[in-house]
Amino acid sequence: MKQNRLFEFAIPFCRKITATACASAIALPLIAAPASAQGGKLSLVRDAETEDLLKDYARPIFKAAGIGDSPVEIILVNDKTFNAFVPDSRRMFINLGVIMEAETPGEVTGVIAHETGHIAGRHLVRLRSAAANAQIMTVIGMILGAGAMAAGAATGTPGAAQGGAAAALGAGSIGQRSFLSYQRGEEAAADRAALKYLRATGQSAKGMLKTFERFADQQLFASRFADPYAMSHPMARDRFRALAEAAQKSKYFNTPDSAEFTRRHAMVRAKLLAYTSHPRAVARAYPRSDKSMPAQYARAIAAMKSRSRGAIKQIDALIRQQPNNPYFYEVKGQALLESGNPKAAIAPFRKAVSLKPNEGQFLIWLGYALVGSNNPAVLAEAESVLKKGLHRDPNSSVGYSQLAIAHARQNERPQADLATARGLMVAGDFDAAKRYAARAQKKLKRGTPAWLQADDIVSYKPPNLKRR
Repeated sequence: MKQNRLFEFAIPFCRKITATACASAIALPLIAAPASAQGGKLSLVRDAETEDLLKDYARPIFKAAGIGDSPVEIILVNDKTFNAFVPDSRRMFINLGVIMEAETPGEVTGVIAHETGHIAGRHLVRLRSAAANAQIMTVIGMILGAGAMAAGAATGTPGAAQGGAAAALGAGSIGQRSFLSYQRGEEAAADRAALKYLRATGQSAKGMLKTFERFADQQLFASRFADPYAMSHPMARDRFRALAEAAQKSKYFNTPDSAEFTRRHAMVRAKLLAYTSHPRAVARAYPRSDKSMPAQYARAIAAMKSRSRGAIKQIDALIRQQPNNPYFYEVKGQALLESGNPKAAIAPFRKAVSLKPNEGQFLIWLGYALVGSNNPAVLAEAESVLKKGLHRDPNSSVGYSQLAIAHARQNERPQADLATARGLMVAGDFDAAKRYAARAQKKLKRGTPAWLQADDIVSYKPPNLKRR
């Protein structure tokens, strides 16, 4: 099966954007069209290099916000628009577009700092309370409106009935405006918190201001027709003016981004463009005349995607320049898998793991190549590597599917069924997961860790994600 470098995920979520813990690592090529909120799916992607960069951006900000010890997971959303959000205190969703549009690391750190302000300020908890209050106002308005309509009908006064109808219909608007006003206040609070975190970490807010200026320019025309009191976020131009003066007072305002972050940011931007765009778009953005490392990286990935015979040669040229870059070996292994040569992919994946031993995605790729090599002598190693990878990255259904194959080829059927069940749980297919878990449980020794895992799946009751 064709395996693309970035895993694609789907997380069901409800109206309040409450993401479940289940994400399916499906072996599909990036990039399918991201599903909307109305569609009930949130399309996500995985990439170790991008995730590592975002974690390094976020680490000092989380510490400054006092949430450094909290396990806040940064999750990449398969969407090229510039947006980010936090559904709870444990997850931060960042669109690919944030990184791809951001010209500097500071633009991304500004977004992370703002979203961290929501987490540290417990806005998500208070927001639910504000939503409840808005619903109460709406209900009261509906009751009053219904009472007026009933009185008008009883007295034969059409005007009173019509007035009551207007009150009932307007009640939702009153409640909504109150709720949106509360959200505007929280957005402003998150902005102020972001400036505080950037100052505390010795970083400039220029990137954050650039982001707001971009939004302000986009809204310049639209705002002529918008009702600012019916918007959940403050008007971007107003936010920009409010922040600019405070930001410029920081002694770090003219501090440039670190050279290392700037280098890594350019590499990740090139990678994401190459994986999410047509090779012709890559050629326009990074023409042959551009000899920079990001340009070489983008062209090598584009060549791999187009199944060019020269892809391995281009990747090897990158490796010669940076022989200790684990992500180059990962891309080489990917290219070899794409060309149908998993046996040859083992060596570069093994090298990537040696350079970054705790990266779960690298371990899963190595296990995948070992299984794909069809060599019975390496099945035990494949099983061990995949288990280590899944311990560090438990949301990979690809890892579970390969582990199931490794178990099956070693005639370990109950363990294979359990691995399949766990992969299906990650993918959100709870009914199928329960069937495989029940089958595994029958052949596993009662009370063992494997039996208990199967029992947990059989007993699992999925959360109610119906819209409310």
